[in-house]
Amino acid sequence: MNTFEEINIKGFADEYVDPTLDLFDEIEKLKKEKNAVILAHYYQEGDIQDIADYIGDSLGLSQQAAKTDADIIVFAGVHFMAETAKILSPEKKVLLPDIKAGCSLADSCPPHLFKKFKENYPDHLVITYVNCTAELKALSDIVCTSSNAVQIVNSLPADQKIIFGPDRNLGRYVAEKTGRDLVLWNGACMVHEIFSREKITKLKERHPDAKILAHPECEEHILELADYIGSTTGILNYATKSDAKEFIVATEAGILHQMEKDNPGKTFIPAPPNNTCACNDCPHMKRNTLEKLYLCLKNEMPEISVPADIIARAVKPIERMLEISAQYGL
Repeated sequence: MNTFEEINIKGFADEYVDPTLDLFDEIEKLKKEKNAVILAHYYQEGDIQDIADYIGDSLGLSQQAAKTDADIIVFAGVHFMAETAKILSPEKKVLLPDIKAGCSLADSCPPHLFKKFKENYPDHLVITYVNCTAELKALSDIVCTSSNAVQIVNSLPADQKIIFGPDRNLGRYVAEKTGRDLVLWNGACMVHEIFSREKITKLKERHPDAKILAHPECEEHILELADYIGSTTGILNYATKSDAKEFIVATEAGILHQMEKDNPGKTFIPAPPNNTCACNDCPHMKRNTLEKLYLCLKNEMPEISVPADIIARAVKPIERMLEISAQYGL
């Protein structure tokens, strides 16, 4: 049995798993036995997406976390996502297969520094992208996702001054779409900043009919090439509805699993990074594996905890996001 200290060091429940075990069957048994639900982000490996009860982007996962009646939520994603589930369901046990599955974007905005930054703009309302820590959410007025950020900004009075963080690329995109002058925190996602405009252009030359789909966390010079810009769910929906047969996809490569499942007659090509590494795979998302998920559910650890005072403050901007999203039918 793993101790709390051992899991803290390794990040996950580390014990021998019999290679002859059918992990899909074992996970299904544990889910029924423990009244557990598995929520998985589109950036998870294919096996995890296939075993999940719900697959989605940040908004969809937040909504699902808020309404599930399970006793245990296993969040196959990264730390801030599991924290969001805990904030919305504080009475439930929330598990993360690997506690060290973090986020480069969340790390780019330390709450103590953001608090000082915020103090420089006392008349500004704070909107933070959901890809941030629980503590940062507690410093916010409204949380948003890439799929509702434009609508949330548009829902506010035109003269309302706004700080937007932590993603500068999403913030710049939202400012352009809304015509608002946003004060931006200088943060970014390592995966979405690594795409090469030159390599994508050359790839497009070899696939002239391919549509380029990009996430708004990408840099401006990548978005300029895109035929469609949207959240992971938006990208999926566009690909399904489009008559095109080929797509170049500028976001984390895990999304291709669902795109290929939903569209067997179409070809999806991951946008190339600006070097030879597999940088369009998020190393944090990919820390989770099917084995870790099985052990996490079996041992009911690692467990996510968020201090009660942080939950009390962080739940308000999340609830406001969900209310505005409902008003817009998102």
